[in-house]
Amino acid sequence: MARVSQEHLDARRRQILDAAALCFARNGFHATSMQDVLKEADLSAGAVYRYFSGKEELIAAIVGEVLGEVQTAFEAAARQSPPPRPDQLVASVLGRTLGLRESLTLDGVPAFPRLVVQVWTEVPRNDELAAVLGKGYAAVRAAWTRIVEAYQEEGTMRPDIAPDHVARTMIAAVLGFIAQQSLFGPAPVEVLRDGLRALMSVPGPDRASEGSQLG
Repeated sequence: MARVSQEHLDARRRQILDAAALCFARNGFHATSMQDVLKEADLSAGAVYRYFSGKEELIAAIVGEVLGEVQTAFEAAARQSPPPRPDQLVASVLGRTLGLRESLTLDGVPAFPRLVVQVWTEVPRNDELAAVLGKGYAAVRAAWTRIVEAYQEEGTMRPDIAPDHVARTMIAAVLGFIAQQSLFGPAPVEVLRDGLRALMSVPGPDRASEGSQLG
């Protein structure tokens, strides 16, 4: 029997994960059966179960993969001196994450934002998924905290705000932007980038008071 190459195994795994992601985005986790995934992937049960034992393992793999990509990108940014500006960094990481999944569409609409919302609804009922998501969130939050500390050290961000507060806010902005796309339709990442850039240009209380006194 010919030996199956690692490239073939990786491609097959990718095929299964993409099929499962589409099914979950379309109908939700509980309304999707493994038979639905088999049909979407156009594979036999044996081919799929060779890689994944069931829906729980599939969704954990999908979430872990995305969080791993995001974590790697932010940790790389944290090692730069200085790190990219927040607006540029968010747009770059989110754009890459969405770009890697641009082939996943439902009726021509990107499926990834809908998948993210479906994952959120499943977390309270799925301890394994909650653990994966919690671990990924903590890692991204820690990376963002280091980035904010670098901004503060170089004097480009005010030092009197706790870095963790900024980290949580940046993550919230990204998650909110994804939720908007799921609810109201796709939007380019430049929208979020430009919005953050505008907010970053608002003067702080000290600068605002100085301006009013000059006037």
